[in-house]
Amino acid sequence: MASQNAVADIQSESFPGYQTQLHDSYIEGYDPVSLGAPHSSLSRKTTWVSMGLILASLFGLGILVWGAGAHIVGWGAQTEDASRILMILGGAEMVITLVLAFILLSIGRKDYKNYRKQTGRVN
Repeated sequence: MASQNAVADIQSESFPGYQTQLHDSYIEGYDPVSLGAPHSSLSRKTTWVSMGLILASLFGLGILVWGAGAHIVGWGAQTEDASRILMILGGAEMVITLVLAFILLSIGRKDYKNYRKQTGRVN
């Protein structure tokens, strides 16, 4: 009869690995500071890049408005009318940067949305 030796995993039996999260230790009614909280969107680079892209979309809006104004008022002594191409380029730049900005913003806020889903808190 062969004897089988079973080796116990003493490390995991003596010190079980419990998965605790930081918000489990929050006192009831405590509102974590936005910038210091680990789930904060303000400490993510993608959030700030998306805010910069939202501001950059104003450049496209300016080109669009300038093209519309040139289309209505005219170009003065110039013979070529480039107002339509300016409106198209301005609108395209604005739409592309806004779409990219909102994609990055949703990526940057995923930890906060996950925190709200797990805890039910609204802060």
